Amino acid sequence: MPLNLHNHLTPYTCLSNTMMQIGSTLPANNLNKFQARLSGVGSRNNGSLLNPLGRACYTKTMMNTNTLSTTRSTMQHLSNLEKLIGTEPRVILDEPEVNQEPVNNNNNAREKSLLGGLNLPQIWPENKVVEEMSPRHLNRLRRLLSKNGIEYSPRNSLASRWREYHGSNNWSGLIDPLDENLRREMIRYGEFIQSAYHCFHSNPATSAEEVPPPRHVALPDRSYRVTKNLYATSSVGLPKWVDKLAPGLNWMSQRTSCIGYVAVCDDQREISRMGRRDIVISLRGTATCCEWAENMRDLLVQVPGAKNPSDGQPKVECGFLSLYKTAGSHVSSLAESVVEEVKQLTELYKGETLSITVTGHSLGAALALLVADDLSTCAKDMPPIAVYTFGGPRVGNQAFAKRLCSQNVKVLRIVNSQDLITRVPGMFVSEQLDKKLRETNVANKILNILDNNMPWAYAHVGTELRVDTKSSPYLKPDADVACCHDLEAYLHLVDGFLASNCPFRANAKRSLVKLAHEQNSNMKKLYTRAPELKLNFERGVQLSSCLPSPS
Repeated sequence: MPLNLHNHLTPYTCLSNTMMQIGSTLPANNLNKFQARLSGVGSRNNGSLLNPLGRACYTKTMMNTNTLSTTRSTMQHLSNLEKLIGTEPRVILDEPEVNQEPVNNNNNAREKSLLGGLNLPQIWPENKVVEEMSPRHLNRLRRLLSKNGIEYSPRNSLASRWREYHGSNNWSGLIDPLDENLRREMIRYGEFIQSAYHCFHSNPATSAEEVPPPRHVALPDRSYRVTKNLYATSSVGLPKWVDKLAPGLNWMSQRTSCIGYVAVCDDQREISRMGRRDIVISLRGTATCCEWAENMRDLLVQVPGAKNPSDGQPKVECGFLSLYKTAGSHVSSLAESVVEEVKQLTELYKGETLSITVTGHSLGAALALLVADDLSTCAKDMPPIAVYTFGGPRVGNQAFAKRLCSQNVKVLRIVNSQDLITRVPGMFVSEQLDKKLRETNVANKILNILDNNMPWAYAHVGTELRVDTKSSPYLKPDADVACCHDLEAYLHLVDGFLASNCPFRANAKRSLVKLAHEQNSNMKKLYTRAPELKLNFERGVQLSSCLPSPS
């Protein structure tokens, strides 16, 4: 039966009886809330579901002092109450009540004036540590630090624009801000370099008396197939007594070492996605003492090949050219091996749409430019050639850079602003300053004379993507030289790069497992010592370190 509230009882008695009847049908916790709304205790401006005016609540004392005004308000209360619990399913449109505890306005104003005078936002900035260690952020860190929680950026189809992503327009409009598909491609080619490191470190020793057997390369992308291992030989050697000092590290003094591989895409689905069949030449960085010795031979020497009279004589670093051109006792030189293999592959897949991608890190980045220079002129109708380098040093002079450009070799250099290796060899001159000076006729003539006559007049090649260790929320801003040059750190920075004027992207996908293994001392303590993370690094993770794994 519906409850009839319109009787001859006094308004207050009516409310009391009504409350008693409602209490028999409402749970205890709901009853307390409901009684609180009728009690009239609260802020003056708080509204009520039963009070359409949202004004002051009424008590028994107030009703006795002004019966006429309160009777109308009370009857409105009762009418709304009947609508709320009666048979008619009608909705009362009113502002929801917000329960607030009474405050002392005087004390509040005093505290407000004192805090305002301190100007805390200026002297005490927002505590970012609290945000970074929030439950949501901790869950994300656990996922990034878990081998099973690795995520990947979308692998979209590049078929309609593959030439653009391969550098036909020098990556114009794709660098800043960084295109999502290009980011994925750069990281993929960086992982090809990591496979070259793993191949070498798994068995670094090479016999000088016999032909090295084929090496297994664990490719990150199974759609590719390795067709040839590549070796580089130094023209300088170390005395035999060096091996006696460290018998277990005799590979450090060997002249010939495995430095990379050639691979070709064999998966039809991947070929359709990329829009062509891709041939990859991947080259690792410095690992042996002889390779370090070649790096120190930083005088410019003439490089074989065509010469443009207006551009001057192309020159490259002596040590890089030595590693590229020198043959070993039982292996061909790197130059011969690469050219021969690429010629065979282009003949094998003649008639198909092909591309050649050369990628390298550190020393491998320097050798990648020499490889691309050779391939661009080794045969007619060569497929488009693109070079992706990470942490590469300067390789040659301005004439060498112009020759690569004239031969339609596209180069994308990924550079860390804190990486010292990218500023050597040669005299350190800002690339931006050099470019501005060359725009004026007088300065350009002087610089060209210096390029042709000075033995250390080096210049970078191609388009640049500049990242910065300081932008990473996980690495220390004062990370050491090894961290700033580390390949995994490069891939981490590329994965988080959005644009030159944007912070590290919050939805970066790359796992932090390898980075934490290799650069634990350079990661912020917030992420390596936080007990909430409970980091559990899994054993057996392959690393891309420049040093061999402990046996």
